[in-house]
Amino acid sequence: MKSTAIVLASRPTGAPGPENFRTEEIEIEAPLDGEVSLRVLYLSLDPYMRGRMSDAKSYAEPVPVGGVMEGETVCEVMQSKNPGFKEGDIVRAMTGWRTHANMDARRVKQVNTYGAPASTALGVLGMPGFTAYGGMKVIGQPKSGETVVVAAASGPVGSLVGQLAMRVGARAVGIAGGRDKCDYVKNELGFDAVVDHRSPDFASELAGLCPKGIDVYFENVGGHVWDAVLPLLNLYARVPVCGLIAQYNGPVIGEQDRLPATVSAILRRSLLLRGFINTEFVPTHYEAFQQELGPLVASGEIKYREDVVDGLENAPEAFIGMLRGSNFGKLLVRVS
Repeated sequence: MKSTAIVLASRPTGAPGPENFRTEEIEIEAPLDGEVSLRVLYLSLDPYMRGRMSDAKSYAEPVPVGGVMEGETVCEVMQSKNPGFKEGDIVRAMTGWRTHANMDARRVKQVNTYGAPASTALGVLGMPGFTAYGGMKVIGQPKSGETVVVAAASGPVGSLVGQLAMRVGARAVGIAGGRDKCDYVKNELGFDAVVDHRSPDFASELAGLCPKGIDVYFENVGGHVWDAVLPLLNLYARVPVCGLIAQYNGPVIGEQDRLPATVSAILRRSLLLRGFINTEFVPTHYEAFQQELGPLVASGEIKYREDVVDGLENAPEAFIGMLRGSNFGKLLVRVS
């Protein structure tokens, strides 16, 4: 059997382009003992993948040039050589950007979405959702009456951050880009307030929406959004840092060095800034995340939005657009 795969053709300088990807056909042998043969249904596209395209030192190994682009998928088991799985099982695995793969069954997980669509295992009930849950539970720790601000509020992480804040009685203020995304955050997700980061008066508008300052800021973006947030952080404010999408393609020419102002604020206001990778919290929090949020998502009490692109061949274009903010909700590729 053949698998269509998208590989890293070259390492990008700045923003990735179509020339950095290449489509290849790969022969797939029959699965060995202990393996499962998978047909990919959905591929998750996430900002962290930009880091994997670089060979700069990071928390994970880069994708080698010529290697299949990294990514998590929801798959159907076509053939199993492991007693823990059977044909037809729906699972999630790190197959990468491809249509079919053989995987060691120890690296494959059964999908349980409590009745929600299987695609949610890559979004609100998957890595992005757990990033929001873990960051809030361990670092943010919002309390009733506090103000929680989150950037990229219409996305899969930010949308859940705000909903989790409201569930404990905190005030949720979202930052999003464009009228449609702002309307979604306010009217459908039910945030207390939302501000458009594209507005020429963004900083003053954010300040007006946070008259008592900010107690928790969930950082997904960096850049000029951080510039507006920093002066508003209260004494002992907590800042979970899970992404800096504004900086993934390299520094912006002409931008000032943010380090002095940031470090000064950390000292003077006793701020807690902690970067994290969601896998840190899997041993202590993942089971509770699944059990707590699964039924809430399935019932519609926790809301989410998916942006689905059809066809693996369209993954590079969709990924490039995501880094510019073109997607609206959790970005998925429907592979088959």
